[in-house]
Amino acid sequence: MHFVNAKSILSAQNGMNLYRGCTHGCIYCDSRSTCYNFTHAFEDIEVKQNAPELLEQALRSKRRKCMIGTGAMCDPYMHCEEQLRLTRRCLEIIDRHGFGLAIQTKSTRILRDLDLLRSINEQSKCVVQMTMTTYDEDLCRIVEPNVSTTRERFEALEIFRDNGIPTIVWLTPILPYLNDTRENIEGILDYCIRAKVKGIICFNMGLTLREGDREYYYAALDRHFPGLKERYIRRYGNAYELPSECNAELMALLRRTCDMHGILHDMDACFGYLHEFPEPYEQLTLF
Repeated sequence: MHFVNAKSILSAQNGMNLYRGCTHGCIYCDSRSTCYNFTHAFEDIEVKQNAPELLEQALRSKRRKCMIGTGAMCDPYMHCEEQLRLTRRCLEIIDRHGFGLAIQTKSTRILRDLDLLRSINEQSKCVVQMTMTTYDEDLCRIVEPNVSTTRERFEALEIFRDNGIPTIVWLTPILPYLNDTRENIEGILDYCIRAKVKGIICFNMGLTLREGDREYYYAALDRHFPGLKERYIRRYGNAYELPSECNAELMALLRRTCDMHGILHDMDACFGYLHEFPEPYEQLTLF
Protein backbone atom coordinates (compact mmCIF):
# COMPACT_ATOMS: atom_id res chain seq x y z
CA MET A 1 0.00 0.00 0.00
CA HIS A 2 1.24 3.48 -0.85
CA PHE A 3 -0.22 6.97 -0.57
CA VAL A 4 -0.63 9.70 -3.19
CA ASN A 5 -2.27 13.11 -3.45
CA ALA A 6 -4.78 13.08 -6.30
CA LYS A 7 -5.46 16.16 -8.42
CA SER A 8 -9.21 15.51 -8.57
CA ILE A 9 -11.64 12.90 -7.30
CA LEU A 10 -14.93 13.13 -9.24
CA SER A 11 -15.27 12.10 -12.87
CA ALA A 12 -17.48 13.93 -15.35
CA GLN A 13 -20.21 11.41 -14.46
CA ASN A 14 -19.76 12.07 -10.71
CA GLY A 15 -18.03 8.78 -10.03
CA MET A 16 -15.00 8.39 -7.78
CA ASN A 17 -12.38 5.78 -7.02
CA LEU A 18 -10.65 6.24 -3.69
CA TYR A 19 -8.16 3.45 -4.31
CA ARG A 20 -6.32 1.95 -7.30
CA GLY A 21 -5.72 -1.78 -7.32
CA CYS A 22 -7.42 -4.46 -5.25
CA THR A 23 -6.69 -7.24 -2.76
CA HIS A 24 -9.82 -9.33 -3.37
CA GLY A 25 -8.01 -11.56 -5.86
CA CYS A 26 -10.94 -12.25 -8.22
CA ILE A 27 -9.49 -14.33 -11.04
CA TYR A 28 -11.36 -12.47 -13.81
CA CYS A 29 -10.78 -8.83 -12.77
CA ASP A 30 -10.80 -6.51 -15.81
CA SER A 31 -9.11 -3.76 -13.79
CA ARG A 32 -5.85 -5.71 -14.13
CA SER A 33 -5.83 -5.01 -17.86
CA THR A 34 -2.76 -3.17 -19.14
CA CYS A 35 -4.94 -0.51 -20.77
CA TYR A 36 -5.43 1.04 -17.33
CA ASN A 37 -1.71 1.84 -17.16
CA PHE A 38 -0.89 0.68 -13.66
CA THR A 39 2.63 1.73 -12.68
CA HIS A 40 2.62 -0.43 -9.55
CA ALA A 41 1.69 -3.99 -8.63
CA PHE A 42 -2.08 -4.46 -8.65
CA GLU A 43 -2.12 -5.63 -5.01
CA ASP A 44 0.04 -2.64 -3.92
CA ILE A 45 -2.96 -0.42 -3.28
CA GLU A 46 -2.68 3.22 -4.26
CA VAL A 47 -4.50 5.28 -1.65
CA LYS A 48 -5.77 8.71 -2.65
CA GLN A 49 -5.19 10.13 0.80
CA ASN A 50 -6.58 13.59 0.02
CA ALA A 51 -9.85 12.23 -1.43
CA PRO A 52 -12.07 13.57 1.40
CA GLU A 53 -10.71 17.09 1.00
CA LEU A 54 -11.16 16.95 -2.77
CA LEU A 55 -14.70 15.59 -2.41
CA GLU A 56 -15.59 18.34 0.05
CA GLN A 57 -14.43 20.98 -2.42
CA ALA A 58 -16.23 19.31 -5.34
CA LEU A 59 -19.57 19.01 -3.58
CA ARG A 60 -19.41 22.57 -2.27
CA SER A 61 -18.98 23.85 -5.84
CA LYS A 62 -21.89 21.93 -7.36
CA ARG A 63 -24.98 23.93 -8.14
CA ARG A 64 -27.33 20.96 -8.04
CA LYS A 65 -27.43 17.82 -5.93
CA CYS A 66 -26.83 14.54 -7.73
CA MET A 67 -25.92 10.90 -7.20
CA ILE A 68 -22.26 10.20 -6.36
CA GLY A 69 -20.99 6.82 -7.52
CA THR A 70 -18.10 4.75 -6.23
CA GLY A 71 -16.77 1.25 -6.82
CA ALA A 72 -16.74 1.08 -10.62
CA MET A 73 -13.00 0.42 -10.96
CA CYS A 74 -11.96 -0.63 -7.47
CA ASP A 75 -13.87 -1.86 -4.45
CA PRO A 76 -14.36 0.82 -1.78
CA TYR A 77 -14.36 -1.87 0.92
CA MET A 78 -11.06 -3.63 0.40
CA HIS A 79 -9.09 -4.92 3.37
CA CYS A 80 -7.23 -1.62 3.88
CA GLU A 81 -10.51 0.25 4.38
CA GLU A 82 -10.82 -1.37 7.81
CA GLN A 83 -7.95 0.77 9.09
CA LEU A 84 -7.98 3.74 6.70
CA ARG A 85 -11.74 4.43 6.80
CA LEU A 86 -11.37 6.56 3.68
CA THR A 87 -14.69 5.41 2.26
CA ARG A 88 -16.47 6.19 5.50
CA ARG A 89 -15.01 9.71 5.61
CA CYS A 90 -16.30 10.34 2.08
CA LEU A 91 -19.74 8.96 2.96
CA GLU A 92 -19.88 11.38 5.87
CA ILE A 93 -19.24 14.26 3.46
CA ILE A 94 -21.90 13.03 1.01
CA ASP A 95 -24.35 12.70 3.89
CA ARG A 96 -23.55 16.14 5.31
CA HIS A 97 -24.07 17.89 1.95
CA GLY A 98 -27.29 16.02 1.10
CA PHE A 99 -26.09 14.24 -2.04
CA GLY A 100 -27.18 10.77 -3.13
CA LEU A 101 -24.99 7.68 -3.28
CA ALA A 102 -24.69 4.69 -5.61
CA ILE A 103 -22.01 2.45 -4.11
CA GLN A 104 -20.76 -0.87 -5.51
CA THR A 105 -18.93 -3.63 -3.63
CA LYS A 106 -18.46 -7.38 -3.13
CA SER A 107 -17.66 -7.01 0.55
CA THR A 108 -19.87 -7.21 3.63
CA ARG A 109 -17.54 -4.64 5.20
CA ILE A 110 -20.07 -2.18 3.83
CA LEU A 111 -22.32 -3.10 6.76
CA ARG A 112 -19.96 -1.17 9.04
CA ASP A 113 -21.33 2.00 7.43
CA LEU A 114 -25.00 1.04 7.62
CA ASP A 115 -25.72 4.08 9.79
CA LEU A 116 -24.46 6.46 7.10
CA LEU A 117 -26.15 4.59 4.27
CA ARG A 118 -29.45 4.82 6.12
CA SER A 119 -28.97 8.53 6.76
CA ILE A 120 -28.16 9.25 3.11
CA ASN A 121 -31.17 7.24 1.98
CA GLU A 122 -33.49 9.01 4.40
CA GLN A 123 -32.60 12.50 3.19
CA SER A 124 -31.95 11.80 -0.50
CA LYS A 125 -31.20 8.38 -2.00
CA CYS A 126 -28.76 5.55 -1.45
CA VAL A 127 -28.44 2.49 -3.71
CA VAL A 128 -26.16 -0.38 -2.75
CA GLN A 129 -24.86 -2.44 -5.68
CA MET A 130 -23.57 -5.93 -4.94
CA THR A 131 -21.77 -8.13 -7.47
CA MET A 132 -22.85 -11.80 -7.43
CA THR A 133 -21.45 -14.33 -9.89
CA THR A 134 -21.19 -17.75 -8.28
CA TYR A 135 -23.89 -19.48 -6.22
CA ASP A 136 -21.75 -22.48 -5.25
CA GLU A 137 -19.75 -21.43 -2.17
CA ASP A 138 -16.77 -23.69 -2.85
CA LEU A 139 -16.43 -22.43 -6.42
CA CYS A 140 -16.95 -18.85 -5.20
CA ARG A 141 -13.93 -19.19 -2.88
CA ILE A 142 -11.79 -20.12 -5.89
CA VAL A 143 -13.13 -17.51 -8.29
CA GLU A 144 -13.31 -14.68 -5.72
CA PRO A 145 -10.89 -15.89 -3.03
CA ASN A 146 -10.33 -12.94 -0.69
CA VAL A 147 -13.80 -11.44 -0.42
CA SER A 148 -17.18 -12.24 1.11
CA THR A 149 -18.86 -15.29 -0.39
CA THR A 150 -22.07 -15.01 -2.37
CA ARG A 151 -24.08 -16.32 0.59
CA GLU A 152 -22.61 -13.63 2.82
CA ARG A 153 -23.41 -10.97 0.23
CA PHE A 154 -26.99 -12.23 0.04
CA GLU A 155 -27.30 -11.90 3.81
CA ALA A 156 -26.05 -8.30 3.50
CA LEU A 157 -28.69 -7.63 0.83
CA GLU A 158 -31.33 -8.85 3.27
CA ILE A 159 -30.09 -6.38 5.87
CA PHE A 160 -30.31 -3.53 3.36
CA ARG A 161 -33.82 -4.69 2.43
CA ASP A 162 -34.86 -4.63 6.07
CA ASN A 163 -33.46 -1.11 6.42
CA GLY A 164 -35.30 0.22 3.38
CA ILE A 165 -32.15 0.70 1.28
CA PRO A 166 -32.66 -0.28 -2.39
CA THR A 167 -30.18 -2.66 -4.00
CA ILE A 168 -28.96 -3.58 -7.46
CA VAL A 169 -27.16 -6.84 -8.23
CA TRP A 170 -24.45 -7.03 -10.90
CA LEU A 171 -24.74 -10.55 -12.34
CA THR A 172 -21.43 -10.41 -14.15
CA PRO A 173 -19.13 -11.87 -15.28
CA ILE A 174 -20.39 -15.38 -15.90
CA LEU A 175 -17.47 -17.67 -16.71
CA PRO A 176 -17.85 -20.16 -19.58
CA TYR A 177 -17.55 -23.81 -18.48
CA LEU A 178 -17.41 -22.78 -14.80
CA ASN A 179 -20.59 -21.06 -13.64
CA ASP A 180 -22.60 -20.62 -16.85
CA THR A 181 -25.18 -23.17 -15.73
CA ARG A 182 -28.90 -22.99 -15.13
CA GLU A 183 -28.34 -24.07 -11.52
CA ASN A 184 -25.96 -21.18 -10.88
CA ILE A 185 -28.19 -18.52 -12.41
CA GLU A 186 -31.31 -19.88 -10.69
CA GLY A 187 -29.50 -19.84 -7.35
CA ILE A 188 -28.47 -16.20 -7.70
CA LEU A 189 -31.90 -15.20 -8.97
CA ASP A 190 -33.46 -16.87 -5.95
CA TYR A 191 -31.23 -14.76 -3.70
CA CYS A 192 -32.29 -11.64 -5.61
CA ILE A 193 -35.98 -12.47 -5.27
CA ARG A 194 -35.67 -13.15 -1.54
CA ALA A 195 -33.69 -9.95 -0.97
CA LYS A 196 -36.23 -7.98 -3.05
CA VAL A 197 -33.55 -6.28 -5.13
CA LYS A 198 -34.59 -3.34 -7.27
CA GLY A 199 -32.75 -4.49 -10.37
CA ILE A 200 -30.20 -6.84 -11.92
CA ILE A 201 -27.48 -5.66 -14.30
CA CYS A 202 -26.32 -8.34 -16.71
CA PHE A 203 -24.88 -7.45 -20.11
CA ASN A 204 -24.83 -11.09 -21.18
CA MET A 205 -23.67 -14.47 -19.91
CA GLY A 206 -19.93 -14.47 -20.46
CA LEU A 207 -16.85 -12.41 -19.70
CA THR A 208 -14.32 -10.16 -21.36
CA LEU A 209 -10.55 -10.64 -21.42
CA ARG A 210 -7.90 -8.11 -22.33
CA GLU A 211 -4.12 -8.10 -22.16
CA GLY A 212 -3.03 -8.36 -18.54
CA ASP A 213 -6.38 -9.67 -17.37
CA ARG A 214 -6.23 -12.63 -19.78
CA GLU A 215 -2.84 -13.84 -18.54
CA TYR A 216 -3.91 -13.64 -14.89
CA TYR A 217 -7.16 -15.49 -15.61
CA TYR A 218 -5.47 -18.25 -17.59
CA ALA A 219 -2.85 -18.74 -14.85
CA ALA A 220 -5.71 -19.20 -12.37
CA LEU A 221 -7.37 -21.74 -14.66
CA ASP A 222 -4.10 -23.69 -14.83
CA ARG A 223 -3.87 -23.76 -11.03
CA HIS A 224 -7.44 -24.74 -10.29
CA PHE A 225 -8.89 -26.26 -13.47
CA PRO A 226 -6.11 -28.02 -15.45
CA GLY A 227 -6.89 -28.26 -19.16
CA LEU A 228 -9.61 -25.61 -19.15
CA LYS A 229 -7.32 -22.88 -20.51
CA GLU A 230 -6.73 -24.94 -23.65
CA ARG A 231 -10.48 -25.31 -24.07
CA TYR A 232 -10.86 -21.54 -23.87
CA ILE A 233 -8.13 -20.97 -26.44
CA ARG A 234 -9.71 -23.45 -28.86
CA ARG A 235 -13.13 -21.86 -28.48
CA TYR A 236 -12.29 -18.16 -28.24
CA GLY A 237 -8.69 -17.58 -29.31
CA ASN A 238 -7.67 -14.08 -28.18
CA ALA A 239 -11.16 -12.60 -28.43
CA TYR A 240 -12.16 -9.75 -26.16
CA GLU A 241 -15.72 -10.99 -25.69
CA LEU A 242 -16.19 -14.60 -24.54
CA PRO A 243 -19.93 -15.33 -24.57
CA SER A 244 -21.20 -18.50 -22.94
CA GLU A 245 -22.55 -21.15 -25.26
CA CYS A 246 -25.63 -21.03 -22.99
CA ASN A 247 -26.05 -17.26 -23.30
CA ALA A 248 -29.43 -17.25 -25.08
CA GLU A 249 -31.00 -19.78 -22.72
CA LEU A 250 -29.67 -18.13 -19.54
CA MET A 251 -30.55 -14.59 -20.61
CA ALA A 252 -34.09 -15.75 -21.38
CA LEU A 253 -34.26 -17.27 -17.89
CA LEU A 254 -33.06 -13.99 -16.39
CA ARG A 255 -35.57 -11.85 -18.27
CA ARG A 256 -38.47 -14.21 -17.56
CA THR A 257 -37.70 -14.39 -13.84
CA CYS A 258 -37.22 -10.63 -13.48
CA ASP A 259 -40.48 -9.87 -15.28
CA MET A 260 -42.31 -12.34 -13.06
CA HIS A 261 -41.04 -10.69 -9.86
CA GLY A 262 -40.98 -7.03 -10.91
CA ILE A 263 -37.19 -6.71 -10.97
CA LEU A 264 -35.61 -4.19 -13.35
CA HIS A 265 -33.31 -5.84 -15.91
CA ASP A 266 -33.30 -3.47 -18.88
CA MET A 267 -29.88 -1.76 -18.90
CA ASP A 268 -31.23 1.72 -19.57
CA ALA A 269 -33.78 1.35 -16.77
CA CYS A 270 -31.17 0.10 -14.29
CA PHE A 271 -28.61 2.80 -15.03
CA GLY A 272 -31.33 5.43 -15.18
CA TYR A 273 -32.39 4.43 -11.69
CA LEU A 274 -28.81 4.59 -10.40
CA HIS A 275 -28.27 8.10 -11.77
CA GLU A 276 -31.68 9.57 -10.98
CA PHE A 277 -31.53 11.98 -8.06
CA PRO A 278 -34.93 12.48 -6.41
CA GLU A 279 -36.52 15.89 -6.66
CA PRO A 280 -36.98 17.52 -3.24
CA TYR A 281 -40.38 16.99 -1.69
CA GLU A 282 -42.43 20.17 -1.54
CA GLN A 283 -45.26 20.50 0.92
CA LEU A 284 -48.47 21.45 -0.83
CA THR A 285 -50.18 24.48 0.67
CA LEU A 286 -53.95 24.86 0.53
CA PHE A 287 -55.26 28.38 0.03
